[in-house]
Amino acid sequence: MTYRCVRSWEGEGRIGGVDASSSAPVPVPVPAQASLGKRLVAPLATLAGVLGAFAYVGAVDPNEAGHYPTCPLLAMTGILCPGCGGLRSAHAVAHGDVVAALGANAMAVVGYAAFAVFMVVWVTRAVKGRAMDVRLTRVQWWVLGGVFAVFSVVRNLPFGSALAP
Repeated sequence: MTYRCVRSWEGEGRIGGVDASSSAPVPVPVPAQASLGKRLVAPLATLAGVLGAFAYVGAVDPNEAGHYPTCPLLAMTGILCPGCGGLRSAHAVAHGDVVAALGANAMAVVGYAAFAVFMVVWVTRAVKGRAMDVRLTRVQWWVLGGVFAVFSVVRNLPFGSALAP
């Protein structure tokens, strides 16, 4: 079994045969590296789910009424939410029509591209045996929210009608 040393600063007493109140390193067993197949299960299952969803949306046209529910915000207020046109965008992407996808929901197309990059990074890290850890700072969350808010407002204004589906 492989061991690595960590410092424990929590509580009193003995941990792993070493006095926890001292600053001496505590040996902690490290599990053996998982096989390549086990490391790839999560990213490949995620990719399969997303591809399945795109295949379904590609087969069942959202431009035909009755297949999907309408956006509640649009139905009640007439205001386009950031996701309005997302299914039509996914349908266009599934059929290889990127121009139509951008016309339906440009933000969604950017999201599809970001997801593709994320998946490449995740699979690459899994193959190399490295963990995938994505953490956004508070500022990054606010910027992301601001981008969505600006997109939502602009697409509902007369000069931003090009962003409306």
